[in-house]
Amino acid sequence: MLHPSYADLIKVVNSGVEEGEDPVVSSRYSIVMATSKRARQIIAGDEELVDGRGKKPLSVAVEELNQGKIRILTDESEEETEEAVASETEVTEAEVSETEVAETEAAQETEETDGE
Repeated sequence: MLHPSYADLIKVVNSGVEEGEDPVVSSRYSIVMATSKRARQIIAGDEELVDGRGKKPLSVAVEELNQGKIRILTDESEEETEEAVASETEVTEAEVSETEVAETEAAQETEETDGE
């Protein structure tokens, strides 16, 4: 069993949403895609934002999401964040986007089929 549960992770991700607004995520799929992308970033060498000694990259990514160290961006907030990050010299919070995850996986599938 996954600890924290998907329901708990969805609550954490949607905690900053105002009443009446659409939630950032509403499905387990979104959580899985976001944490798997973050796990791939960790494997590629990105710094872990929580103590990950002895843990697998996916477990670290789930813990980062649960602690609010990373967030899932909607398409609208992604554009705003990119503008803000461009003016900063240091990024302190990792950001993942459902759209980026889908595009990355589609590109990987295309590469795999082209290579066969």
